[in-house]
Amino acid sequence: MGEIHKHRVQTVVIGAGQAGLSVGYHLARRGLEFVILESHQRVGDSWRQRWDSLRLFTPARFDGLAGMPFPAPPDTFPTKDEMADYLEAYASQFNLPVQTGVAVDRLTRRGALYTVSAGDRQFEADHVIVAMSDYQRRRVPPFAGDLDPAIVQLHSADYRNLSQLRPGGVLVVGAGNSGADIALEAARGGHRTWISGRDVGHVPFRIDSLAGRLVLVRLVLRGLFHRVLTVKMPVGRVFRRKMLSMGGPLIRVKPRDFGAAGVERVPRTAGVQNGRPVLEDGRVLDVANVVWCTGFHPGFSWIDVPVLGGDGRPMQERGVAINEPGLYFVGLLFLYAASSVMIHGVGRDAEYIANTISERTRVRRVA
Repeated sequence: MGEIHKHRVQTVVIGAGQAGLSVGYHLARRGLEFVILESHQRVGDSWRQRWDSLRLFTPARFDGLAGMPFPAPPDTFPTKDEMADYLEAYASQFNLPVQTGVAVDRLTRRGALYTVSAGDRQFEADHVIVAMSDYQRRRVPPFAGDLDPAIVQLHSADYRNLSQLRPGGVLVVGAGNSGADIALEAARGGHRTWISGRDVGHVPFRIDSLAGRLVLVRLVLRGLFHRVLTVKMPVGRVFRRKMLSMGGPLIRVKPRDFGAAGVERVPRTAGVQNGRPVLEDGRVLDVANVVWCTGFHPGFSWIDVPVLGGDGRPMQERGVAINEPGLYFVGLLFLYAASSVMIHGVGRDAEYIANTISERTRVRRVA
């Protein structure tokens, strides 16, 4: 093992996505010392590496972080590359101390200090903010390994475009937003396509219509998701449990879109028979491709402090870790509200964490 290069810093932010940059903005405004560690080579690469046709569900008026509006007409829906470039420009605009190409592999604590390990580098810090989503490790069913090796298998995190698929049928497993988008793309690209999984519900309007924009902006994004569905409200706590276990409804795609594109809705994929996927109703599908849109594990096993619950998610209250002074989380699904995982919601969570660190720092100095 080579020499370990040690660094001492007041606060380490892990992740330079929208959550990490938003936290950085608020820390900088309070005059606090910090560094942001990003595993990718460029800020925004976590967006660039998603499938090519992906567009955001929120209009541009809601896609800017504090201090810098998103540079697009307010009612348009940015592409994933436009979002990536915006984040890179944001980090540059505010001169945020981002170190790219630094992949964190372990977080520990000794006494009052945390140690963030990243290869041959170690950062000792009073505060650590894990600014990452809980979508870190791909989830596929155990029987995926029993499929015929000739069948192309991709997780939604690895899907980019139709060029990755073989000629022939496509089974999309998982009927949430990612599965719906990919299934429609496959069908419109000439593949016979099935989408497997339960009905997750759908938003009952077109988000790009005039009525949809009014409802989406005024009632859903500003009102329901941001102010009503929070952990403080009973209805919010009920919705949170549902969202964490089942996911959210379809936002852009409507059930009738499947029929119009030739996508066949089928029951849950239950296993494998003779190398082919078999459905819950016993049907065996002869397909050339399977795209797993089956979600993610939280992926926080590298956090070596007792903060993870039985489901692998951090035990926290509004992003402040329970019984771990100095450890925080931003960017998690429904951290505080249904909007927490959205661009316009993460800023409120980031500001709360920055205020908490600022106050704790002040108290320590006084003591």
